[in-house]
Amino acid sequence: MAATDADSPALYVVRSEVNPDCEYHCDALASWFPSATEIDFVAGERVPLDEADGVVLTGSTAGVYETESHPWIAEQEALVRDLVDREIPTLGVCFGHQVANSALGGTVEEVGTTATLVEATLDDDSLFDGVSPIVVSLHGDAVTEVGAEMEVIASADHARVFGTRHRTAPLWTVQFHPEIAAEHGDTLLEHFDWGPEQFSFEDVTPGRVFENFETLVAETAQRT
Repeated sequence: MAATDADSPALYVVRSEVNPDCEYHCDALASWFPSATEIDFVAGERVPLDEADGVVLTGSTAGVYETESHPWIAEQEALVRDLVDREIPTLGVCFGHQVANSALGGTVEEVGTTATLVEATLDDDSLFDGVSPIVVSLHGDAVTEVGAEMEVIASADHARVFGTRHRTAPLWTVQFHPEIAAEHGDTLLEHFDWGPEQFSFEDVTPGRVFENFETLVAETAQRT
């Protein structure tokens, strides 16, 4: 159900965290979408696709290959395929980036944790308008082969596939964390062996990816 000009697009934030002690990144992401409806996918909640104008898939400490211990992962992969078929704008972040590519036949592997600020190469894509190349990297898994019809739109020294976009459907993904800002510094030190910072959080543009995605969702809703 597309939003009318008088309505705000119906956005859904799909939370995928399995560890209650690590909900901070989902909370941080959801804070950038105050009017969105949050979906606790792990707890069994699901997105009402007939009502959705846009969907954001959060990170998770689960691995997309852990389907035996987390059966909901296969259901989230099915969700991605439905979103692509329906051409509902979708943004995957970290685990969301991985599950989207996995859902479309890509490969995700454990590669060792990178927890620091890194410099990414960002393509000329509307998702990256005004986005600093200095971004937050917090992941131990990586997409090593992209899914069908997905193309690489961001890369980094430690991760060749740092962001992807579907060639025909409005699906974007980023391995990095646009939701994390300087205020999360203590949490990063608590949960990670946070690496020496070659860059500063002053160089980061937290939330800008989300602002651009909301614009893309609104433009799509106006056309339908």
